[in-house]
Amino acid sequence: MHATNSLAHYHLTFEDGAEVSLEAPSPQPDPAPEWARLEHCQCRNCPLRAEVTPYCPFALALTGPLRVLEGRRSFDMVKVSIDWHGRHLEQVTSLQRVLSSLIGLIGATSGCPRTRLLAPMAHFHQPFSGAGETLFRALGTYFIGQYLRQRHGLSANYDIDGLLAMYRALREVNLGLAERLRSASRAEQSVNGLVLLDVLAAETLENLQSPEEMLGELFAPYLET
Repeated sequence: MHATNSLAHYHLTFEDGAEVSLEAPSPQPDPAPEWARLEHCQCRNCPLRAEVTPYCPFALALTGPLRVLEGRRSFDMVKVSIDWHGRHLEQVTSLQRVLSSLIGLIGATSGCPRTRLLAPMAHFHQPFSGAGETLFRALGTYFIGQYLRQRHGLSANYDIDGLLAMYRALREVNLGLAERLRSASRAEQSVNGLVLLDVLAAETLENLQSPEEMLGELFAPYLET
């Protein structure tokens, strides 16, 4: 039975027959590990204070998956079954690729202040999305957010400076979290998953500089006079 508030359920079957189920949002761990304390390898752009928030929200959210995947290698092949919003997907791929998809979803729903603007994208999660899909979803999410701000009488910014800043901040989080996980000395598969996730973030950041190169042809009808 999946949790009622779950956005996605990942069921992994390893080649040795072992099975693991993971969900996002991820349940809070009890007890929390020391490496999840906020000040341990804290991200350079983190606005949180340890006296108010003792633990890194993103790290806490990853603790459960790390515990059940302990001893697994990033290049282990798995059969993954994903259920989300009434849809079902099955694929055979590497553990690090599964984690790249799942970590992005967990991060967006973890409560991290640098990933919270990705929450709408998390709700419309697309497992294993590529560069084009991610660019489309990122731009769509950002501009819908600006439109809703305008509708609520708030300032709105329809250039993409804010989105570029958000993805730069996201890359800082990826780097900081990878350093934190390395310090745990048992999370190689998650670090590699983060590396793949950061590659996608870097690619998205680059594509945002000139989105018409990837999406312009699709939107040709909008450019007709």
